[in-house]
Parts: sequence; structure tokens; C-alpha cells
Amino acid sequence: MKYLVLLCDGMADTPVEALGGKTPMQAANKPNMDALARVSRVGMCRTVAKGLKPGSDVANLSVMGYDPRECYTGRSPLEAASIGIDLKDSDVTLRCNLVTLSDDEPYENKTMVDYCAGDISSEEAAKIIKTVDEHFGKPPYKFYSGVSYRHCLVVDGGTTDLGNMTPPHDISGKKVGEYLSKSENAAPLIDLMKKSYALLSCHPVNIERKKRGLRPANSIWLWGEGTKPSVENFKAKFGVNAAVVSAVDLLKGIGKCAGMAVPEVAGATGYIDTNFEGKANAGITAFKSGCDLVYMHFEAPDECGHRAEPENKVKSIEYIDSRAFAPILDYLRGSGDDYRILIMPDHPTPIATKTHSGEPVPFLIYDSRRRLDGVSTFTEQTAESTGDFVENGPDIMKMLLEK
Repeated sequence: MKYLVLLCDGMADTPVEALGGKTPMQAANKPNMDALARVSRVGMCRTVAKGLKPGSDVANLSVMGYDPRECYTGRSPLEAASIGIDLKDSDVTLRCNLVTLSDDEPYENKTMVDYCAGDISSEEAAKIIKTVDEHFGKPPYKFYSGVSYRHCLVVDGGTTDLGNMTPPHDISGKKVGEYLSKSENAAPLIDLMKKSYALLSCHPVNIERKKRGLRPANSIWLWGEGTKPSVENFKAKFGVNAAVVSAVDLLKGIGKCAGMAVPEVAGATGYIDTNFEGKANAGITAFKSGCDLVYMHFEAPDECGHRAEPENKVKSIEYIDSRAFAPILDYLRGSGDDYRILIMPDHPTPIATKTHSGEPVPFLIYDSRRRLDGVSTFTEQTAESTGDFVENGPDIMKMLLEK
């Protein structure tokens, strides 16, 4: 038996005026997902337990079958694991975004223009993080470069009692002052953020980016604090060999912590320009190499939600369906093995709010051995109409594996 999880990050949404009152899932031409929906179990699942923040970390852990209330220690430690940082028990890590802030002074009056600095390339970002570490990476601080705008700060002997370290994608277009933690423990970190603006505004990489009409990565933004993660080995927990295919360090980190295979895919960006075909090939290769379960993660719908790009969000769903899911589905159909497929978002990322929501999400479970009476198309509305509701998110993996 082979198992495929097609995780479309942030795909669920609310009706969008620019799409004629449809959600992106309703507006998207996704014939492969819809065909399966007609013969599958379809319903809604609460991936973010009440009282937890609706992040991709919590939601993906839940879909993978882990209870975040038992194993979650913060977002950044999972990303640190992907980067290859060997954390001590006393270390605290933080996500270090490269962002674009407005020129207003003082720092508190600046606006969050872009939480991803114009989707800066990993090569450009590495040069900037190197400069940041040279200037600010003195004990207890050490900066590590990651992918695109996503990087990591490790604080030796740090604390997670930092007040509200707000994710930058939650405050797009807003003045940052009221979202800076007022905790005394966070004061040195906020000071690093302020000093980074003076350092990076004239950085050679940013000078060149501005010449090309691109947004500068003119500040670091620290958030997502946590300590060394403790995630049970996936095979020990569920009895199957698994792989995670993703462009982002968060998912790669979860995979590495859980003992899964984590292939690298050239050109995988986490946005709509990602290498969809390359990710599909990586998933097929993982199956051929002996993996029983492949967790295919696509970040693009989430990014389009954060950027309030309805047309691109529709396009990202269509690309997943045609350029990634179609070839994997063809492989599974020709493999000679029975297979089961789970398709779902981790959480909604509504265009209207540009940030994550903790609302339940639609799911689809297909089994090649049987045909069920499903729904006409895979959307939020059709999934809700079935009345099939999974209250405890981690149960969805058990359902896929028939545990």
C-alpha cells in the first residue's frame, strides 16, 4: 500500500469579490482533485485545536498525526533542524525574516511593506545574513541563513518568555510600533531589529535591488521563538517509511525531526514560481526508493493569501493539480500497488485578512480499492455539506493509514 498526502498550504479561503464571490478553490480548474472528490470520503477537519495559534507549524504537525499540545516547542526550532543546526537544550531559536520596512522614523513609525522583502533570493539573503552575523552575531547570538527570506537566530541560554513577538505576515501594511513586544526580556532582540535597519539600508545587495526596482531587505524581524523540538519518529509511531517534499525549512525540519526522508528539490521556492514538476519527480522517486508514504507540501496558496493575490492563489491551486498532482497520480495508477490519497490544506489563509485562520479545513481521502459517493467538486462548501467532521486533527493521519 502506498500513501500520498497532498498538502496545499493555506488553500482554504472565504468568498472573494475579485473572483465573483467564489473562493479560490471554487474558482480553480482542478480536474484531478475534483475527479477524486466524486468517489472519495470528503469532509471537514479541525487542524488547529482551540486555544492554539493557527500557524503552519501547529497545523502540519496535526495533519502528520502529532498532537501539537504534546510535542510543539515553537516554530523556529523546527526550521533550525532543517538548516542543520545542532541545538543544545539551553538554546532558544527565533525565526529571522528579512523584511521591507518603510523609511519613516523612528523605527516604531515604519510600515511593514513586505514580510518577505520582495521574495528575495537565497543567494542575496545569504550575503545579508552574513553581514548581520558579522555585526550582531556575538555571544549569546548566532545567525544562520536559510531559504529566501526565512532565516534563524540562536540565542545561547535564551528565554521564550518574550511577550508577543508578532509574525510579520500578520501586519502587512501596518505600522510596526504597536506590534513590537513590550517585554523586558525581548528588549535586546527588538534593539537588534532596530539596529539592523541602519546596517542594511545601505547594504550592497539592497542598493543593487533598488536599482533593479526590487524591494530592499532593510530589516530583520524576529519571531517564532522556541526550544529544541521533541517529535516522535514517524515510522515508530505509524509503522511506515515516509518522506517530506517541501520548499520550506519548517516542513523539512519537521520531517528531519520525525526521521523522514527529506529530498532537496532544485528550484523549489515556496511560491507560485516553484518547481512543481521537480517536486512531483521527488515524490515519485521517494516512492520508488521504498517510501510507503510521501507528504507533498506546497506553500504557494498560502503565500498568495498573505499577499492578497486572488488570481495567483487560483493559479497556484491549478498548478498543483496539473503540474504536480497529475504526474504523481499517473505514477500511482501504474505502480501496480493499492494506494490511498489525502488532499487538504493545513489551515485557511483568507485573501480578505492576509493571515492564517484557525477554522476547520476541507479534506478528501481517496482509496484505489473502492469508490464512494463523494461530492461534485472539492471545495470548502461541498466538504462542509457532507456533515463529516473530524474534530481532532491528528486523527486524520490515522484515518489515512487505517489505524
